[in-house]
Amino acid sequence: MNTATRPRPVSGVGVLDKASAVLSVVERGPVTLAELVSLSGLARPTAHRIAVALERLGLLARDIGGRFVLGPRLGDLAVEAQRPRLVQAAIPVLADLHSRTGLDARLFRRLDGLQLCVATSPVPAASEEAVLLAAPRPAKSGPVAQVLLAWEDPETLYEGLRGARFTAAQLALVRRRGWAHGPDPSVPGTVTYCVPVRAGGNRVVAALALSGPAARVPVAPGRTLGRAVIDSAAGLGGALLRAQGESVPASPLGT
Repeated sequence: MNTATRPRPVSGVGVLDKASAVLSVVERGPVTLAELVSLSGLARPTAHRIAVALERLGLLARDIGGRFVLGPRLGDLAVEAQRPRLVQAAIPVLADLHSRTGLDARLFRRLDGLQLCVATSPVPAASEEAVLLAAPRPAKSGPVAQVLLAWEDPETLYEGLRGARFTAAQLALVRRRGWAHGPDPSVPGTVTYCVPVRAGGNRVVAALALSGPAARVPVAPGRTLGRAVIDSAAGLGGALLRAQGESVPASPLGT
């Protein structure tokens, strides 16, 4: 782990500055309690108390070796901060995807166990019902819910599967093949093909869904359709990475 230090911001509030010191150490990489004490300069009881408190808040977590790592809540905050960029980047991508396939292209995010449609192609598919932007729906069924949950941490997976109309085995299949397919509960009579959108740290930040009549959305997406959706999802993730000044992975694939 790189132990180089940089000046830490100081608030003047003791407990906040100590918490900031702990987070500054952990953001460089996983650390044991002993390493946290050494690198933060805090007394062992203080470092332990603050780290455990941050863990309860979801700001820190433990890896398989018991070391402290950044927690899932920080990732959620980062995704929320990226939302305007994500939606802005999605508008032309969804329009292009609809133009190329003739299907309804939509972008979804997961928030507090709900799925929200945050962007949609400008020309809706021929359907009696439209998916309202930002209209929250329980993420308990359908391909979108599966993609938004499949790559979450074990605790979120466990909670998300309670009452869900899919199983852990189905999510494992989604992770293995990198996409989900099936009836779309948000638009009756349609079928959806859905893939993850990834950004910093290869984290899944959204789900890109292509929906239409069953006859036009095959169970096993062909090469052309599959590549169009995967490339679009990779383009969205790349736009977020460029906005953050990060390098963009060479390959859009990977689960």
